[in-house]
Amino acid sequence: MKSLTLILVILWMMTGCADKPAVYNDAVPMHDSLSISSTYLKEKRAINIWTPKKYATSHDSFPVLYMLDGGVKEDFPHIANTIAQLIDSGKIQSIILVGIENTQRRRDLTGPTIVAKDKEIAPIVGGSQTFRSFINDELFPQINGKYRTTKIKGIIGESLAGLFITENLMMQPDMFDYYIAMDPSLWWNDQYLIKNAKNFTSKIPSGPKKFWFAGSSAEDINAATKQLDSILYNAKIANLEWKYVDAPQEQHHTVFRATKEQALVWTWKK
Repeated sequence: MKSLTLILVILWMMTGCADKPAVYNDAVPMHDSLSISSTYLKEKRAINIWTPKKYATSHDSFPVLYMLDGGVKEDFPHIANTIAQLIDSGKIQSIILVGIENTQRRRDLTGPTIVAKDKEIAPIVGGSQTFRSFINDELFPQINGKYRTTKIKGIIGESLAGLFITENLMMQPDMFDYYIAMDPSLWWNDQYLIKNAKNFTSKIPSGPKKFWFAGSSAEDINAATKQLDSILYNAKIANLEWKYVDAPQEQHHTVFRATKEQALVWTWKK
C-alpha cells in the first residue's frame, strides 16, 4: 500500500510539472555591451552585441539582426549561441546580433488599444511608436557607428515582441529587411493588425522583404496567425517573401526555441 501511494505521488508530481516552462541554463557567449541614454524613452537602455568569428579576422561589413528581449538574462544567450552554431555549420551567413534589454516590456512592445482588458496588463501600454523611434533614430546610428555593418537589417522576437515586429512590418516596413515573429500576440487591440492587414500590406514599398512567423497551440494566437497567413496568401505581395509555420505541437513558452533554427536558416541562409 505504501509503495502504491509513493508511485501515485511521483506520478502526480510529474504531471503537475509537465506544463511548467522549462528552466534553461544557457551559456553566455562573449559579447560587448553599451548603454544608450534615450531622449525618446527618457531612460538608459542596455544593449548587448555579439559578433561572429569572421568579424575579428576580416575587414568585412556584416548584416545585423536586432532582437527584442535581448538581455543577458533574457533570450540573448540562446539566440547568440544558436546563430554561432548555424554560422559554423555553414547554414547561414555571418551576422551581428544586437540585443535590446527590457525595462518596461509591455509598454514598449504594444501599440495603442481601445480594449479595457488589454490596458490591465501594465501601468503603461501603447508605447510601440516611441520604442520604434528609439531603435530607428538612436540605436541604429550607435551600432552603425561602432561596428562594420551593411545596410541589411533584421529583427526577431516572440509573443508581445512578435506583435511589435508584425506591427513594424505593417506600419514602418522600411526599418528592416527581415522580420521574424514567433507566436505574435495578434489578439492585441481586438486584432487590430489582422483587421487592417490588407490595407497595411498594400503599402509595403518596393525592395525585397522577408517575413517568417509561427503560431503555437495557444488558441488566441493560433487562429490569428492562420488568418494572417491567409491574408498574405491572397494579397500576393510581389516584394514580400513570407513563410508561416503552424506549430500546434508547441506551447506558447516553447515555440521560440523549437522554431528558431528553421526561422534563422530560412531568413539568413547563404
